[in-house]
Amino acid sequence: MKSVDVVAGILWRGGRFLAVERPQGRPRAGFWEFPGGKIEQGETPEQALARELKEELGVDVRDFCFWRSVEHAYEDLAVRLRFFHVTGFAGEPQGLEGHRLAWLRCDEALRLRFLEADRPLVADLATITF
Repeated sequence: MKSVDVVAGILWRGGRFLAVERPQGRPRAGFWEFPGGKIEQGETPEQALARELKEELGVDVRDFCFWRSVEHAYEDLAVRLRFFHVTGFAGEPQGLEGHRLAWLRCDEALRLRFLEADRPLVADLATITF
């Protein structure tokens, strides 16, 4: 089974966090997740986070901190995810890669279909405020 290292940013604004819906034509389309992507060879997780959020959302990361790591095996892919809280960024997030965006409270997020690897974190976000 293929294994990848991934970063994900939990962007915060006014007590809500940003979630993105995976676009049609991609694996696991229609599921919600935190924005981010694969760590490229030679990148640190922090560099990958900044690059991915710029490519995917058009924002420049300013203030962030590592939160936790999660490992998850899907049927076709094993992922090692590193999640970061992003409390400062420049620019207005846009779905540059076809993603639908939503600023959510935790109770709203719990009603959406999040990727399996992200679901436990969504519930844990209820205990965090930024």
